[in-house]
Amino acid sequence: MDIFKIIVIGIVGCIFILILKKQNPEFGLYISIMTGVIIFFMIIGDLKTIVDSLYYIGNIIDVDSKYIKIIFKVIGIAYISEYSSELCKDCEQSSIGVKIELAGKVLILIVSLPVFMVLINLLTQLLV
Repeated sequence: MDIFKIIVIGIVGCIFILILKKQNPEFGLYISIMTGVIIFFMIIGDLKTIVDSLYYIGNIIDVDSKYIKIIFKVIGIAYISEYSSELCKDCEQSSIGVKIELAGKVLILIVSLPVFMVLINLLTQLLV
């Protein structure tokens, strides 16, 4: 199973960070970034499966593809902002991490605004 490989890579990365932290603390950040990148590339194939499945489901229930794209953008913004925020917290810059999280939430609201507008229009049509 891939999860065991991912866990081993994560644990090995943590061990390297702990070992190097005493001698060269800046290398800990590099190892952390590289470990994250390696894990990301390991799951990229699974992400493609998810994307294909969501498009398939969207076609079955006849959802406009622009709404599926909005879902992907929201998920992408959430994951990227969370990863970046945690990276900043690892570097003991939690204030920057919190601001990245806030920016991610604002961008998610902006990207999902068309969906909210459609829902509001639908509700007003039902009530009138």
